[in-house]
Amino acid sequence: MFIVGLTGGIASGKSTVSAVFREHRIPVVDADVIAREVVEPGSSAWKKIKEEFGDDVLLPSGHLNREKLGEIIFANSDKRKKLNEWTHPEIHRTIMFEVLKHFLSGNRYVVLDLPLLFETGVMLSYIHKTICVTCTPEQQLERLMNRNMMSKSLAEQRIAAQMPLEKKCEIAHYVIDNTGDIDSTRKQAKRIVGILNESWEHWRIRMYIAVFAVIVFSPILYWYFVSM
Repeated sequence: MFIVGLTGGIASGKSTVSAVFREHRIPVVDADVIAREVVEPGSSAWKKIKEEFGDDVLLPSGHLNREKLGEIIFANSDKRKKLNEWTHPEIHRTIMFEVLKHFLSGNRYVVLDLPLLFETGVMLSYIHKTICVTCTPEQQLERLMNRNMMSKSLAEQRIAAQMPLEKKCEIAHYVIDNTGDIDSTRKQAKRIVGILNESWEHWRIRMYIAVFAVIVFSPILYWYFVSM
């Protein structure tokens, strides 16, 4: 099995592309979903956030008020860095665990939906191909403001905290242009699904794993049968 990295900018349209992969029965590991799970009330990261930022960033239920916390960290790079240090290691561990489960289930490949794929660089060495979903800066700003009911200044802060979409497109193996209608975006995503489905990369990786297993376990098996 191999890993495909799906990225883009905030509000660029990754969810539309993820949906296409899921429709084709391709597992998608969503880093945003995992990021919410690692800060559930009572978790280690949650306790650190509460201690650092106080009850002002908590909802009555005890869950994080993500909008309030976002206003703080996107206006202060030091606080954002501290938050990332508390959450990113756990997020990456959970991602790898989910990928392993899909591998053991016999899937040919898995899509990792990770907005900060290129910014952190942590997962890049494990990824076979990368996809970037892009749109114009004006569209990105408008979509973010409408989706999150956010002011222009706050939306611009969020966008500026990420690598520019243009730069991500230069690095990615595939680029999906989401400047048009949803049908156009889905058509591009389906084309990439077709390309990835025809790849033999998963057999090469499985062969490497098989060879590694033989090298590691052969001495053990030899000792076992000799000692019988």
